[in-house]
This record gives sequence, structure tokens and C-alpha cells, in this order.
Amino acid sequence: MTTRQELIVTPAFVEDGLNAGTIRVIDCTVIFEIKPVGASTIHSGRDNWLAGHIPGAAYLHMVDDLSDPDGAYAFTIAPQPQIDRVLSAIGIRADDTVVLYGAGTAVAVMRAWWVLSVSGLRDVRIMDGGWQRWLDEGRPVATGAESFSPSAFRGTRDTAAIADRDAVSRAIADGDTLLVNALPEDQFTGTGGTHYGRPGRIPASLSIPAADLVNPVTGAFVPASEMAQRLAHIDRDKQVITYCGGGIAAAATLFALHVAGHDKLALYDNSLLEWSTDPDLPMETGDA
Repeated sequence: MTTRQELIVTPAFVEDGLNAGTIRVIDCTVIFEIKPVGASTIHSGRDNWLAGHIPGAAYLHMVDDLSDPDGAYAFTIAPQPQIDRVLSAIGIRADDTVVLYGAGTAVAVMRAWWVLSVSGLRDVRIMDGGWQRWLDEGRPVATGAESFSPSAFRGTRDTAAIADRDAVSRAIADGDTLLVNALPEDQFTGTGGTHYGRPGRIPASLSIPAADLVNPVTGAFVPASEMAQRLAHIDRDKQVITYCGGGIAAAATLFALHVAGHDKLALYDNSLLEWSTDPDLPMETGDA
């Protein structure tokens, strides 16, 4: 089994890489305003970035930069030309090693990792513990805007890594694809928390809450051995589709599976924002 623990990096790795000129860094800070029903409101972390960030870090907003402004759902992945423009504007090239971090809501960083990874950026990593760990370790802080020499990024979208409702429907019927719900247990069972039109989960789903793999506030990952234990029951020979409310927590669980060595992974991009609002699509509640 080949794991990818190198995708989770320390602040020391980031500082050394910046000093050596071998990495690029992107701040993905956003703040979620959770709603009892439907999509969260995502507030920009740009002002936080201006007030203090890792020296040389660019800023990207999960919605404004990485989501489709014309999408039918709140967080649908941005079209490839939009990603190309965003990355070109901050001087990112396809062969760069790019490290993401943030404050606020940590799963937004994993969502950014997924969007960039499926859009042609080949080496994207995440800094363990996020901005707070950087500060706690007394590392250097920059303020104000940064300037970048534009690049000409042209990525190729990995469409196989993006599942739609038809792929999920087939997974329910054939049993050969595992559906993994990344929401907390009360949302999985439909007994509490936010719902997205109807409480509960897609039938035949397994529960792997993102919050069991990464601290939702600090962005600190559980130790590698614990992560492996939490994911051990997932058959690595089967295709896996992760989902949640709007494809954000699902990206965190997918990232953990990827780090643990799983290769057959896709994310249901519009997740329950799409599925649960269609009364013709089945939902389950209660214990699995």
C-alpha cells in the first residue's frame, strides 16, 4: 500500500520551501455562516489575509474564485477557463508545488485542494494546522497585498473525478461503487444539524465524517495511524464517491482517502444541495 503522507506538510516545510524558492503558497481562508436549511453563506477571508499571512501567499476565495458564478448550485466547481484565469493571475504554473492553508473553516482548504487538483495543478499540498499553527510557532507574518508576475496556466480537467447524480444513482443500483457521506452523524441519520431540502442521506451510504479526520476549526489532521484506522473498512479496490451538503466536507474525506492510498475516487460535486431537493430521488434516515 502506497500512502501519500507528503501531501500533509508542516509549517517548517513551508518556511524552508519559501526560503529556497521551491514552493508557492495560497491562503484559502473563508468563514462559514451555517444555516439550518440549505447552503451555508461563505464570507471572504481576504481582509484576514491582508491583515496577516504567510509571506508570499496569494489569496483565493472558495466561492468567488473557485466556484461557478452561473452554476445552479452554490459551490459548483468553476469552469476550467475560470480556474486558468485565476491561477494565471497569481503566477501559478502547472508544475509548481503549491501549499494551501487557511483559518476560519478548515474544510474549505480541502475543497480548494480538490478543485485545483482536478483542474490540472499536479502537486497541491495542505499545511497541517493552518494559520493558527503558523502563528503558534512564531513564524514570519506579512501584511497587505502581494504582487505576482502572471503566468499562462492551462489545465486539463479530470472529469472522471467529478461525479453527477446519474453516477450516484448507478452506484445505489449496482453496489460496485461505495458512497461515502462526509457529514456529521446527526446529519447522516437525519436527526439533527443542517439539512438541504430533506434530512438524511443517499441510500447505501457509509458514514465517514470529515470532522473525524481533520479538526474543522484548526485544520489539524488526526495522526496518520488514526486516519488509516478510520478508513480501514473502505475497500481500496472499489470506486468511491464522497458527498456531503455542497461538496465541501466531501473534499476533506476524499483528501484523507487519497492520502491513505486510495486511487479510485470521485466527488459528487453538487451533493445533497441537488439530490435532496428532487423528490424523485431516494433519501434514508435513521441508523444505517
